[in-house]
Amino acid sequence: MTPRATLRLQLHAGFTFDDAASHADYFARLGVSHLYLSPVSAAEAGSRHGYDTVDYGTLNPELGGEAGFNRLVDALRARGLGVIVDIVPNHMGVGGSSNGWWNDVLEWGPASPYARHFDIDWHPPDPALDGKVLLPCLGMPYGDALAAGDITLNADPASGRFFIACPGRRLPVAAATYADILRLANRADLNALAERFDAAPARDSARLATAHASLRDHAAAHGPHALDAVLRGADPRVARSRTSLHRLLERQHYRLAWWRTAADELNWRRFFDIATLAAVRVDDDAVFDAVHALPLRLHAAGLVDGIRVDHVDGLADPRAYCRRLHARLAAQRSAPPYVVVEKILAPGESLRADWAVAGTTGYDFMNDVGALLHDPAGAEPLAAHWAAVSGSSRTFAQDALDGKRRVLMRQLAVEHARAARLLHGIARASPATRDVSLIAIRRVLGELAVRLPVYRMYPAPREEPDDADRRVLALAYESACAAIDPADRFALDRVAAWLGLPAARVPRANADALAAARVAFAQLTAPLAAKGVEDTAHYRYGRLLSRNEVGADAGDFSLSRGAFHARNRRRARTVPHGLVATATHDHKRGEDARARLAVLSEIPDAWRAASLDWSALNLPHRGRAHRDLAWAPGPAAETMLYQTLVGCWPPALAPDDAAGLAGLAARVAQWQTKAVREAKRHSDWLAPEPDYEHACETFVRAILTPRGASDFAHRLHAFVARIAPAGIVNSLTQTTLRIASPGVPDLYQGTECWDHSLVDPDNRRDVPFDALAAERVDDPVASYLPAWPDARVKRALIERMLALRARWPATFADGAYVPLRVRGPLGRHAVAFARCDAAATVVIVATRLASRLLGEAPGMPRVAPAQWGDTAVVLPRGIGGPWIDWLNDRDTIDMPDGVLALRRCLAGLPVAVLVAARVGG
Repeated sequence: MTPRATLRLQLHAGFTFDDAASHADYFARLGVSHLYLSPVSAAEAGSRHGYDTVDYGTLNPELGGEAGFNRLVDALRARGLGVIVDIVPNHMGVGGSSNGWWNDVLEWGPASPYARHFDIDWHPPDPALDGKVLLPCLGMPYGDALAAGDITLNADPASGRFFIACPGRRLPVAAATYADILRLANRADLNALAERFDAAPARDSARLATAHASLRDHAAAHGPHALDAVLRGADPRVARSRTSLHRLLERQHYRLAWWRTAADELNWRRFFDIATLAAVRVDDDAVFDAVHALPLRLHAAGLVDGIRVDHVDGLADPRAYCRRLHARLAAQRSAPPYVVVEKILAPGESLRADWAVAGTTGYDFMNDVGALLHDPAGAEPLAAHWAAVSGSSRTFAQDALDGKRRVLMRQLAVEHARAARLLHGIARASPATRDVSLIAIRRVLGELAVRLPVYRMYPAPREEPDDADRRVLALAYESACAAIDPADRFALDRVAAWLGLPAARVPRANADALAAARVAFAQLTAPLAAKGVEDTAHYRYGRLLSRNEVGADAGDFSLSRGAFHARNRRRARTVPHGLVATATHDHKRGEDARARLAVLSEIPDAWRAASLDWSALNLPHRGRAHRDLAWAPGPAAETMLYQTLVGCWPPALAPDDAAGLAGLAARVAQWQTKAVREAKRHSDWLAPEPDYEHACETFVRAILTPRGASDFAHRLHAFVARIAPAGIVNSLTQTTLRIASPGVPDLYQGTECWDHSLVDPDNRRDVPFDALAAERVDDPVASYLPAWPDARVKRALIERMLALRARWPATFADGAYVPLRVRGPLGRHAVAFARCDAAATVVIVATRLASRLLGEAPGMPRVAPAQWGDTAVVLPRGIGGPWIDWLNDRDTIDMPDGVLALRRCLAGLPVAVLVAARVGG
């Protein structure tokens, strides 16, 4: 069943299945057809997001378990609503002690039945890790942690088991070491128990169960201190016992290590650079079945209507995976399955047509509509201002390249090394290439990786790369040729050829080895793009932060109306049922914060003057020097901070509200700490600089402390008040275009109100659904515009637009998308199109670039009707009325000669929706 519109909810222990069910009436009233739920499988205890799955087969008990999920589905079905669930096939949570698969691997190593479920290299180059997994979970170097008593041997008498305890972890002990542990006490009774474990062969579950039962019985018979003598033998506080503990640890199937070793020595694949999320090999048939048992069961039972696949680019073969998932779902029900994938599309990249999915989760539309709201005339002056204040004239492309290099060298060094080793193995297999050294391969492979213009290529086993992959590899190759030392050209040509570019003749390699190397390269470049661009360059480059968003290229400043229409038409042709979004749980700033910041593209000179004024005013609050900075937070971070404050200032916040300002400062300080660490210049997640971060936070709190009518808070408030109405025009335009454009509109929780949130966790705060449900917005949308700060106008617009899609679903799901010409003196300030089929024609008109039209002291967020003059939308022949003003309950709108005057249709709102229904429609 294809959704008509979705509402994304973030579930956690504080907002469960039953909590969601209690708001089912409100969700139905909004007009969505489906709830789109964050992951529902059992996750790490206390998880706020659910992406750290620990049990794929169980509905999360913290959310209400099976019974709670069924109650939610029943409540939704009673109101005609369906369910889409988010699944996480790429990785599991391994940061705690509740993942049964992972615990079994830690206990049994390569002998575990789950040893191949995870993407573990059991025979890495480091012989100390042969047959082991690295566990980089210690807060300090291993020797220091051992001496500090952070690692201890403990016993669970009730189960007859020993375990290793370290901060936040409870780790199993290998069965083969139980006998030696028991002999630490040097007592006859415990030595006899040791012999029972000696007699139990590896993985002999019956004999081991008997041995554990004997240990449990011994503990029960001798009281709570029965095993104290054993534990004293491994007491880290005593030098001799600490040596015994170290020897015991060395015999486990894991090696405890300082968390900082992960980037250099980890021998298993992670999600991005997060060593608490272990990748699973979902390309294996048994793993696929285990990972999908729950969603397939729920789908077969009719409890789930669609699937959202998280991080599809992390998988070995996304095409094969998606096709398999589609086939399994299709076999269960007669209706075509609905599957969307979380996938970042680079500029010019399209979702592969042969994946058998409905589309992406909508980052591409979020980028397009956001760029449409930016004035291209602001690009150069804003870039010049950024260069002047930051001291850098670097382009975003240069910052992105540097960001990728930094991440490749630091966070993803081990993944880089693994891909290079696989290619080196291919080189060594042939006399013609055996002199291509591993070090040379690493150098040229790194150049190709950082210059790949998309997230990744999509190699298929035993198939040559398709044309799309070869095109992007060729671009990376050409760029790398100009960057490398000429001495490395031979190596570059061979590596490029092995990866699929016919740049040089090379001997045919073993198909399996070639496939493994190509997958390793793909699984390197995807996290490299995410961490190097989204989580580095977007925090370094500050021309205008509204373009620094997930799925966006900050170097692409704006989008013309013609290009927007072209992308919408392509969307209608290729992925008419993919999600279209303007906010997600991963966005860097809320949809209305971006819409407000976009106004700065229209007034770059005013922005320059304001930000320089604020910087001079706040000079006394700067912190002391840090590294290469004369003061903290430094000019680049300060300028980004001011943009952030402009974007996130709450509409109702008064500049003398001390408590409100303190709350805002706390939110912004949390954002700033993340921002400076992601930028990796003056602090870093790998090596935080507490003095610098403290100085940054002190600066934020100081400038947001009220000091009187001429203080920074008042000046900031005045500037926001000046641009806020134009930002509201952008917000309402963005909302209208999202719901009317081709695709399935996705509403992120709480964004029916103004969304001036910052990056997570700020954008995942709970939503006051009870208060929203208690306040109905049934009057004409324009009636709420005068009181726009209370956000009722946005909610009313959303409800009316979703009701429109419910009234004529086929018109939006499958109808034509027709761009409409806007003629007249202010034509560039409006965008218009029609959605048409045999049942109805819907005309959409929306205002853009409204700042100058609203004037210096704007009041209402709409252009005064008289200002539009003769500007009008021209309808093609064959599109006729009578027309209904859908948003404002007016029965007829005149369009003489097929011309719609903007002074009439935009008289009450910055957007207009006109409907002409056909007979029988």
